[in-house]
Order: sequence, then C-alpha cells, then structure tokens
Amino acid sequence: MTIELYQIDAFTSRPFAGNPAAVCFVQEPADSHWMQNVAAEMNLSETAFLWPLEDGYSLRWFTPAAEVNLCGHATLASAHALYKTKRLAPDAQARFHTRSGLLTASWDHRWIELDFPALPAQPVETPPALLAALGLKRAPLFTGFDEEDYLVVVDGEAIVRELEPDFESLLAIKCRGVSVTSRADESDYDIVSRFFAPWVGIKEDPVTGSAHCCLGPYWAQELGKKTLVAYQASTRGGVLQVRPSGNRVILRGQAVTILAGQFLA
Repeated sequence: MTIELYQIDAFTSRPFAGNPAAVCFVQEPADSHWMQNVAAEMNLSETAFLWPLEDGYSLRWFTPAAEVNLCGHATLASAHALYKTKRLAPDAQARFHTRSGLLTASWDHRWIELDFPALPAQPVETPPALLAALGLKRAPLFTGFDEEDYLVVVDGEAIVRELEPDFESLLAIKCRGVSVTSRADESDYDIVSRFFAPWVGIKEDPVTGSAHCCLGPYWAQELGKKTLVAYQASTRGGVLQVRPSGNRVILRGQAVTILAGQFLA
C-alpha cells in the first residue's frame, strides 16, 4: 500500500519552527491499529489521517502513543496540505468530520482560519501535586479545568519560560495536558503559554491549537480583547491569532511544507 504523506510545520511562517505534523491521505477508512503504528513511526507530536467523504474529509489525529479528540496544529497542517496539493480550490472551505464534530477551515493565501469549539475552563482548587510537579513556588493566579486539561495562570512571562516540570510526577495527575500561561511582556503578543502532555506521549507540545480553545476565552475576558495574538514559548515557538466567538473559537495560523513523500507499509 502506498500512502501520500506530508510533513508540515504548523503555526509558523518559517521552516523548523512551530509544531510539526504528518498528514497522510488514504482513500478509505483506515484501521486504527495501523494508524497508531504509523504515528509511532513518524514520532511527531501528531499524525493526521484524512479520507474523502461526500461533504468533506474524515480526520483523525494520533500522537505516537494515543488517539486524541481534538488537535489544532494537525488540522491546520491538513488544511494546508489540501490547499497546496489543489485537492481544494483556494476559495473553498475545508470540512473535517472528527471526534469533536465538524471543524472547518478557510485560506486567504497566507493565513489559515480554523473554526473550533470553545473549551472554557471552570475554576478548580489547585492540586498541590500539580504545583509541585510544575515546580511552581507560589500559588497561581487562577487554576481551571476544561474536561481534559488544566489551565494554570501565573504572574509573569519569565515563570512560563523557565518552567522545568517533573514529568514523572505530572503523570500521577489525572488529565490530558496542562497549559501554563501569563500575559506577555513583549508588545508583539498578548499572551504566552506552554503545554505539557506526557499522558499522551508528548512531554512538551511545541504549539497547541486545541489548548487555545481554553486560553482564548479566559484571556479575552481578562484582557477585554476580541482578538488575541498568542505565542507558545516552546523551544520551537509558534504564533496564533485567537478570536473567541460564543461557543466557538477562531484560530488563525500559517504553515510550511517541509517534506513530501510516500509511506510504503
């Protein structure tokens, strides 16, 4: 079996930054075990699998260790691949049928816009084990939970950038991932964040679109802004534009194709 495959850096305008995703085009529904094996072989934070439907594409996302319910950067990469390979016309809407319902994307020849569900965090008590695992020396400004992930708001960009979590200790906490965030010091950005997800095989995700479905509603209210410019301060780094809109969040980002080839197994 020959599978068309692309590796794409998402939420960046330059190669070797942002978050890399593999995008595999298959002609019909694929076996879950095979998709998981491919994702483990690619060893990227996410591998996306697409096959055509009457009104769009089925889309599933896998880390090297598990299938996930929602992924922003691999959806952005999938839309980028559809437009760049001319499977979709530049002015056509990409429609993805996923475990999180229908997601759509559009392209203005520079930025890709994703329509995602809003995932606002509800305030919770901060688990002491979470503070210890993150290495935080004082209580956060806010701790929330959005059904799968913790949101931890701290007082200062330096705290976000200098975190060195104990990932073994993090694994003892029940969740999918943890966003740690603050207001940005630089005027180019409104907020900064990092995202840790050892539970699904990713110690630190370079840029996490789905996390901004939670970050967006929180910071839009805190800062009184309709649109936010967000920077994810991983080693690779990435930029998103985030616009909460009712029960949806609009994410905008750029992407760069790094390689194209065929998967032969």
